[in-house]
Amino acid sequence: MSEIAVGSPAPDFDLETDGGGHVSLSGLKGGKVVLYFYPKDDTPGCTKEAIAFTGLGADFKAAGATVIGVSPDTAAKHDKFKAKHDLGVILAADTETEVATAYGVWVEKNMYGKKYMGVERSTFLIDGDGKIANVWRKVKVPGHAEAVLDAVKALG
Repeated sequence: MSEIAVGSPAPDFDLETDGGGHVSLSGLKGGKVVLYFYPKDDTPGCTKEAIAFTGLGADFKAAGATVIGVSPDTAAKHDKFKAKHDLGVILAADTETEVATAYGVWVEKNMYGKKYMGVERSTFLIDGDGKIANVWRKVKVPGHAEAVLDAVKALG
């Protein structure tokens, strides 16, 4: 697994989304993309993060960025999660964890001494040329969406 660095090309993806749609990086070329990976729909941290990105949705749009949340949950689960919390971000289903693996966020985790594979909460800012402009790993939710928005605005 290679570490994705600022300035490197972002791995392309094509994923099923909530609402029966599809999203691909190549389909968003020319625009900025905020790709945030989270472990699971409807858990406390993931819900707070999705609500924070939704709350700043108009600001991200004004700055020319599309916000996409990615987790291993199915599109059907994403639909329920989105409806329950009135979320305004695109939620993409990486059920095979291929995209999480490509971005280096499908990692071994350890909880109560039990090792398992899971998503490391991470965010990637991708510029209009499809290159990584910024990376946040092991994200702490409070203030994160605001920090990402500041970085999007700094890209111009």
